[in-house]
Formats: sequence, C-alpha cells, structure tokens
Amino acid sequence: MSNAHQRFKDYSGKKCWQAYVSERNRVVDLSDAGMTEEESGSLRIGDFEFSYVPKEERQVCAEVKKFIERHEWLGKLPNRPTHRFTARLKKTGVLAGTIIMATPNAFSNLLGEENKNREKLISRGACISWGPKNLGSWLIMSSIRWMVENTEFRYFTAYSDPEAKELGTIYQACNFAYLGQTSGSTFQYLDPDNPDKGWFSDREFRKKSKYFRYASEIGVSREEWSGWMKKYSPNWNLVPPEVKIKIKERERIFRESCKKRRVPPKHKYCYILGRSKRETKALLKKFAESSPDRQNLQYPKERGV
Repeated sequence: MSNAHQRFKDYSGKKCWQAYVSERNRVVDLSDAGMTEEESGSLRIGDFEFSYVPKEERQVCAEVKKFIERHEWLGKLPNRPTHRFTARLKKTGVLAGTIIMATPNAFSNLLGEENKNREKLISRGACISWGPKNLGSWLIMSSIRWMVENTEFRYFTAYSDPEAKELGTIYQACNFAYLGQTSGSTFQYLDPDNPDKGWFSDREFRKKSKYFRYASEIGVSREEWSGWMKKYSPNWNLVPPEVKIKIKERERIFRESCKKRRVPPKHKYCYILGRSKRETKALLKKFAESSPDRQNLQYPKERGV
C-alpha cells in the first residue's frame, strides 16, 4: 500500500507526514550515500549544486520520479509536470532534493485575468533526510529564480495539506504570501481496483488518460479519439453528441465505483517575483489591486484538521 493511502488511515504523529517519512528513511539514506551522521551534520548549502532538468533527459527524469516516490509525502508525480529541478551533493553527485513545477489545475487569477498564464504550481518537492535544514528553502527559491530568469512565469503557488499535518512551514520560511485555507477539492476518491494509487481528486476522472480509457470502453479507437482531443482535454465541439453522452456515462460509472471521502480545504501560498525590482514592484501592486482580500493574511500555526 502506498504512503499516500497509508497516511489517511494510520498516521497519528505530531509532526507533519513528510517529516515522518524523512525520519523513517534516514538510516537507509545515509547507508546509500556512504555517509555517517557526523558527516551529514557538517554539510552546508555550498556543498550542493542546483540544476534544471530538461524533459529530454529521460534518465534524470526517471531518477527524479523515483526520488519523489520515496521521499515526497504524496509519493507520486503530479498531473501535467512541466519543469524539474534538482540539488546534488557536489562531491558525489548524489541526488539530495528535487522540485517539480506543473500547470495549475485551475488558474487563480491572483494578478488579474490578463496574467493568469504567468502562474506556475510548485506541485512536488522533497529533500533527502540527511540534507541541511535549509536545503529545501534554498532549492525552492533557486527554482523560482531560474523560472523568472528563463521563462515568462512570475507567480508561484503552492499548497499544504492539514490532513498531513502540514502548515506550509517551508513557504513561510521563504516569505511566501499566505492566501488562506479555502483551496482544494471537497471530496477525494479511491479506486478499489487500484488502491495503491491512493486518494485523488475529481480531476482524475477528467484526465487525458481517462478519456482514452472511456473511449476504448465504448469502442472508439485511440486514433479517432486523438483527433478530438486538445492538449489535456476533449474538444467537445468536435465530439459527436452521441459519443459525448457515452463518454460522460463511462465517466459517471467510474466515479461511482470509487470510494468517496470528504476532505478539509488546503492552505495556499504564493510567491511573486519579477526580473527586476521595478517589475516585482509592479506585480505586487497588481496583486494588491486584483486580490485585496488576500493581503497580509497571518500564517497558520496550528497543525492538523
């Protein structure tokens, strides 16, 4: 059973789930790195190298995936990942941390409708258990600065889950703006035929792979369905009405076959950065104008639901 599934059923510790995962992995992590506790205690940020990982580097992407599955509390990759970053120990090249950014499931328009496509979601992140305390915050900020310098993205959102006893401490340490606890799905689902996948939101039913599955179930070939797909979702204007009805019915049947549970809203954070002080100032002004109810909210301090 996956970590993601276990945490909802069995975890009752006082720390956040990710801290528990880190402690659980520490002995093996040190052994794999050929490192002692004393050696790990002497590590500093200067001992690590930051890198962007192009998607064409499939071997490194596979290494990042494996790292997330072992060290990140959700234990799986996000939907629609776009950018990957790593921190490696300079001396040995051992992977010590990773950040994965993704296309948001829904754009937040924090800087107005005209800037919605400049948002990127910090979707996954994890560091090795023997890394220095500030490795995670350094990796996050290095990733954000790389994105600003090399892309047109300017604001970066992130979530923390109360059920995993997360507060978003790392985002608080990086001086993110707190946007409140009103985000995320109302319900999550579990596929009884695939319990190791863990709990997922209702967006899973509308993933590209699921539409191909529904199409196959009603006898529509992959080639034919591909002609009706946009990048991530169907172009319903092209899908024949009778096919759309059948597809929606298959989606309903799959949804109703899954277990369902109510979940609390997640904490949400945001970091805004421009390439210059002038641009950053202009973006922050736009944030204040477009999201007046999200200004100067106090960070949460109590863990749990």
